[in-house]
Amino acid sequence: MKIASTGLDLPEGKAKYDDPTVIVLTEKFEPKKVSPYYFEFLPDDYEEAEAIAISEDCILDLLILDIEKVENRLERTEDDTESKLLKRCLLHLEQSVPLCDLDTTPEEESALRALGFLSFKPVVVLGGAAQDTDDVCAAVLKKAAMMFFYTAGKQEVHAWLVERGADALTCAGKIHTDLARGFIKAELVDLDDLLSAHNFNDARSKGLTRLVDKDYVLGDNTVLEIRFNV
Repeated sequence: MKIASTGLDLPEGKAKYDDPTVIVLTEKFEPKKVSPYYFEFLPDDYEEAEAIAISEDCILDLLILDIEKVENRLERTEDDTESKLLKRCLLHLEQSVPLCDLDTTPEEESALRALGFLSFKPVVVLGGAAQDTDDVCAAVLKKAAMMFFYTAGKQEVHAWLVERGADALTCAGKIHTDLARGFIKAELVDLDDLLSAHNFNDARSKGLTRLVDKDYVLGDNTVLEIRFNV
């Protein structure tokens, strides 16, 4: 995930997220390979970024760009519905609030996304320049409604980033397209249950795992294995 940053003392480029779940899974399994997630910080590059982390002292630097875009669009639009939405956006921005915090219907959300307003991306506003990188990443994940699921064992511990509310089939495809194409079932175990067992097989033998279908929605801190056939 690419995060634009302004007014914050954050690294430039890729930064490993010290995910507590990855850490405990690594301690438990001592795998041959660990694949944590890396965020990428892009100073002031709002266009390229998928989310934005910005200090409250610099928020107007971002919002003024959207204010100008809204005003220009208002001058050109002949659609009453769009005009009303843009005026709501302008009022919101003039109160120093990013557009991602505007209450919208699905239709309005689609319209704003198409117009490309920068602050409609997930925006995290932070109190000062000195910020812990992991804390910023966690705040961005929450704001963007993203989460991790995990695969874990002696061979590898791996964190996978998906949208919150992702189903088992989507998660299978995140690991490999073949897993989604030949999906049969996903076997899930909660992190705490897995940590209480010797390994995934032991958790299975203790009745701690669940077999679910492709439309099952994963929760936080889920470790899974995919059953498939291609």
